Amino acid sequence: MPEGYNDSLQSPITDPCLIVPRDQHTISRANISENAVKVLYRLKQGGYQAYLVGGGVRDLLLGREPKDFDVATDATPEDVRRVFRNCRLIGRRFRLAHVHFGREIIEVATFRGGGDGEEVPGERHIENGMIVRDNRYGTREEDALRRDFTINALYYNIADFSVIDYAGGLDDLRAGRLRLIGDDPECRYREDPVRMLRAVRFAAKLGFKIDPDCERPLIELGQLLQDVPAARLFEEVLKLFLAGIGLESFEKLRHYDLFGRLFPATEECLAHEDQSFPITFVSRGIANTDKRVQEGKPVTPAFLFAVLLWEPARRRYEELIAVDKSPFDAMVMAGGEVLSAQQSTVSIPKRFGLPMREIWELQPRLEQRQGKRPFRLAAHPRFRAAYDFLVLRAESGEVDAELAQWWTQFQEANGEERAGMAGARKGKRPRRRKRRPGAAAKDGAGNAAVQAPSATGSTGAD
Repeated sequence: MPEGYNDSLQSPITDPCLIVPRDQHTISRANISENAVKVLYRLKQGGYQAYLVGGGVRDLLLGREPKDFDVATDATPEDVRRVFRNCRLIGRRFRLAHVHFGREIIEVATFRGGGDGEEVPGERHIENGMIVRDNRYGTREEDALRRDFTINALYYNIADFSVIDYAGGLDDLRAGRLRLIGDDPECRYREDPVRMLRAVRFAAKLGFKIDPDCERPLIELGQLLQDVPAARLFEEVLKLFLAGIGLESFEKLRHYDLFGRLFPATEECLAHEDQSFPITFVSRGIANTDKRVQEGKPVTPAFLFAVLLWEPARRRYEELIAVDKSPFDAMVMAGGEVLSAQQSTVSIPKRFGLPMREIWELQPRLEQRQGKRPFRLAAHPRFRAAYDFLVLRAESGEVDAELAQWWTQFQEANGEERAGMAGARKGKRPRRRKRRPGAAAKDGAGNAAVQAPSATGSTGAD
């Protein structure tokens, strides 16, 4: 049984709706966001039903600290906006209300209705089995049974502090089992293919086993992800790889043949390993990101995508070098081609794509360690990320460890030591500034002087 769960609930779940009173579960308002509690009470005082729902309830029952708190209600989004002045309505596929409290956002969703009954234009639209718009509202029970996994269909009622279970989620929490709601997992995946990625993420995050009936279609239906908007898949990738469970998610995605649906060029490279490379590089990069997340250190999607897409970029770079492209031009071209191809599956916004390419483009320059180049490079705003990337490459055996060690020492050295490392000559005469054509030189007093002949014999006075 998962740690932190209240084992006082021993009776089997047979009723359509199991209500667990306050004294038989472990959820306390003290562990719920103060702002979420405000939203719940304000809705209740306004005459609406209000429930904490989804991952927040699940994590509280498991003794975990929820990342966020979502609210479900019978109030429409417009009703919610009337109750809260600090509310914004978002979404087309699912109309949602976001209640803002500084940097914290409490998401409020209206109960979703079932799929039965007459379709009303603008409410619900399905194409090839996939829900592309769904603003049909319904009851609490309908809302529960429309959710994806049983463990996410648990409701905490602010009215009496009870927990409500419609789909056997409490039993699945006890068993450490991840199970889709309904009798047809394939149909549920077709409704929303992103549920396949969510299955992987929850299994990695919670350490749960995916129910065999829900696991079987994962490999068979992976191609459905090509119909999901690339921008939405970008958000799902961040949840998979920037939550401290990236390496476990990566391994599970590859196990179910889903990673290649997200990063086809990288998967093609991973299929051709050479002495455990490039799989070692990708795994180390993801593991380093996990460690930073777990230590509370900042992480950036730019570095993550630089890791995930490096091998196809590196291979294209080597091809361009072989046809006499300069290292800088080759890396610029390779980066542009790889990023452009990737946008059709998982789109990478420019604010992350540009720094990612800069990290790559600095890699050939890190090999230049003579003269003033190391000093200029160390002042580059993307230098630290590029250096970390180089260290990762060295640890994976892609480049000589001596190169990474040199840059480590260069950063730790003082000015004189750096000059010695870079081979800079003391007392070197500064280069004479080029004069504009036709401009007359001046002597030390500021008077016009005769210009010295150039190397070609021209005086520049023509």
